[in-house]
Amino acid sequence: MTIIRGAAAAVTGAASGIGRALAQELAARGCDLALADRDEAGLASLAAELTASGRKVTTHRLDVSDVAAVTQFAEDATRAHPGLNIVVNNAGVALFGSFAEIDQAEMDWLFNINFWGVVHGTRAFLPHLSRRREAHVVNLSSIFGIIAPPGQSAYAAAKFAVRGFSESLRHELTAAGSLVRLSVVHPGGIATAIARNARAGHGMTDNARRVQAIERFERLARTSPRDAALRIIQGIERNEPRILIGSDARFMDLLQRLMPGTYWRVMAKRLEKAAAKQA
Repeated sequence: MTIIRGAAAAVTGAASGIGRALAQELAARGCDLALADRDEAGLASLAAELTASGRKVTTHRLDVSDVAAVTQFAEDATRAHPGLNIVVNNAGVALFGSFAEIDQAEMDWLFNINFWGVVHGTRAFLPHLSRRREAHVVNLSSIFGIIAPPGQSAYAAAKFAVRGFSESLRHELTAAGSLVRLSVVHPGGIATAIARNARAGHGMTDNARRVQAIERFERLARTSPRDAALRIIQGIERNEPRILIGSDARFMDLLQRLMPGTYWRVMAKRLEKAAAKQA
């Protein structure tokens, strides 16, 4: 069991969404924090809120796609928080468009953040974590790291990669007798601004389709960031290797297991029915 009270955690993508809620809930449980994001204003407001609660909080402007910057973040965070023993690689972005509508540069942009950002963060902090009596790495994948819907080829590929990387590394750590635990997180629809802030592929010229996709996501994303944060904390405390968030994620995970080649036929029908009810 990983104990939260008295711990210190590094959280990327901390200025908003799941990252912000997770920082708030960790602080409420007596955890100090090194918070990283590109949004300096969002970090500042969060730090002011959490510092008032008596926790030690440091903020770090960070682009997780920059390996040198991530390495520096790890050095700065562990210097400020010598007892740091939890790392949450949460930062992520979204990209609208089918494979034909996105180009290689756009796919690279997403992969550099959603996949390589996770790898950079894990590699940078692992030597420090390996010296702790107990330590935990939390890598954010997605339910789209378990199923792969049309129009999400780049996002799903990156999230599947996070899942594969994390599972393989966890097995390596276990085989080596490491005390570092690793959880991979698969959220379903979380009520954040990720869809509204998503880029559109250069070939996606139908703005009405993009607006429709955002509206559909926001109707179906029913889990709050706070509930997602609470579930992640529960998973950390229980040393769960795999953390599913939301009834939608649990349903899609089961569906994929039962119908690995044809699950999207069922999902497409459910989405059509949901859209018809909202119309």
